[in-house]
Amino acid sequence: LEKWLEIARVKIKVTTYSSYRNMAKANIIPYFSKKKIRLKDLKAQHIQVYYTKRLQEVKPNTVIHEHAVIFQSLKYAEKIELVPKNVALQVDRPKKNDYQPVFLDAEELEKIFKAARGTRLELPIMIAAFYGLRRSEVIGLKWSAIDFDKNTITINHTVTTANPEGKYEEVAQDSAKTKSSLRTLPLVGNFKRYFQELKESQELNRQICGNSYNYDYIEYVFVDELGERMKPGYITGQFPKFLEKHGFKHMPFHDLRHCSASLLLANGVQMKQIQEWLGHSDFSTTANIYAHLDYSSKISSVEAMTNILELPDDSCFESKWKNC
Repeated sequence: LEKWLEIARVKIKVTTYSSYRNMAKANIIPYFSKKKIRLKDLKAQHIQVYYTKRLQEVKPNTVIHEHAVIFQSLKYAEKIELVPKNVALQVDRPKKNDYQPVFLDAEELEKIFKAARGTRLELPIMIAAFYGLRRSEVIGLKWSAIDFDKNTITINHTVTTANPEGKYEEVAQDSAKTKSSLRTLPLVGNFKRYFQELKESQELNRQICGNSYNYDYIEYVFVDELGERMKPGYITGQFPKFLEKHGFKHMPFHDLRHCSASLLLANGVQMKQIQEWLGHSDFSTTANIYAHLDYSSKISSVEAMTNILELPDDSCFESKWKNC
């Protein structure tokens, strides 16, 4: 497993490697080492027992991710002939538990916008809800991605956290989650004004602070008065506190992205367009998450069936009951 991790490290993103390494070091390796199960003796039933144990401790999605690590490492072991076959193929993969996001309507979101006025969370909340951005995309937004002349905003950079060597660090990448995540969206009037005002405010802060200002993050949109870039953990930690303070229902910051999709669906925007808006890698991802919200398509379906089938104007149910 450790050998596969070293090989995979050069092929995958730092954040992905960090996640794989953490799962291996914290749970997978300690478990099988304690059981004294050597690679050549590993059987499908050993892995199945491990999954059963883990499902009692963590959510199914966590075990699914661990399964991916075990499967890929054994696939590599088979390739270099350390084992005759990948026994993970014989194991029942844990079933994914369906996460149900919190969906807010337009009125609820507008109340949140109003409560966030004047706070550091104001603009991050609004662009996450309006454009459906991920947290990493919000924090990774650069001034170069905002074209005030062409009125566009390009999502092409992310900032996340990872601990590839056991120590957490921020990872800035000139690439989004997937190729589809790289997208250019229209910059609407109000947001154009918000960003212009923010840019002017930051220029003033640089003049006031002088040498005390941190110029390392000058290209980023979301920095504080001294130029420090907003940290991913700030949004994760402060957003729930903000909601609680103002009496709003609890929800993770990422659910603002889901709210964007649900509002688009409610107003007749097609699922394919929403996929492109959110930057999902494939249509099935969008459909699996939001299909149950697509009431407008059900209206279209019932209208089509009404036109296809002619139903009688009156029924004979009442007369049948009377004859019983």
